[in-house]
Amino acid sequence: MRPPEEGTLRRVATFVAALGVGVAAYIAIAQAGDGAPACLAGGGGCETVSRSSHSELAGISVAVLGIAGYALLLVTALLRGDGPRMAGFALSLFGFGFSVYLTYLELFVIDAICQWCVASAVLMAVLFAVNATRMLGYVGRPA
Repeated sequence: MRPPEEGTLRRVATFVAALGVGVAAYIAIAQAGDGAPACLAGGGGCETVSRSSHSELAGISVAVLGIAGYALLLVTALLRGDGPRMAGFALSLFGFGFSVYLTYLELFVIDAICQWCVASAVLMAVLFAVNATRMLGYVGRPA
């Protein structure tokens, strides 16, 4: 089976990465005002997760790290060639793994679920699938 056209994969990755920047920026802005993202489905999971000690890594908000990660993935989606293909794959693999770790923390350590964090994890899983398809289908081919 042939992979989707690379242009299609790049457009999907661009759209999903831009959504990821938006989600992460919303979380970061909400946290910056000593608040928490609003839980649209109700409950206090977003506030619990946002106020946990796990919402920062080395003093940096995980949401800010998310903005940086999604922005880098956005750049790799906009560029052509093997370098951006492999960088997009590596970044999305790392982001997906980190999202799995954060989801584990929500479920088993923090004991609360933030729907915005789940949305980010889903977006990162999609980016991983798209970037893996792009890399496996097109590395070594002309841009």
